[in-house]
Amino acid sequence: MKRKIWVQKSNSFKEAQDFDDFYYLSMTPAERLETVQFLREEQGKLKKDKIHEGGKRLRRVFKLIKQA
Repeated sequence: MKRKIWVQKSNSFKEAQDFDDFYYLSMTPAERLETVQFLREEQGKLKKDKIHEGGKRLRRVFKLIKQA
């Protein structure tokens, strides 16, 4: 699937933030994750870094907390 990158022009930071909030909240959670992955891959292409196999997923961090 080919995706396009587009730009929304705003007159203020508040207007831009309101647009972003509305745009991303109108998407399903799956669409948001897909968008994050797409942007990560595009960023890797721009930096000309090699995306290794581990870079295709979101990082997960676990903390083990010992309860008393």
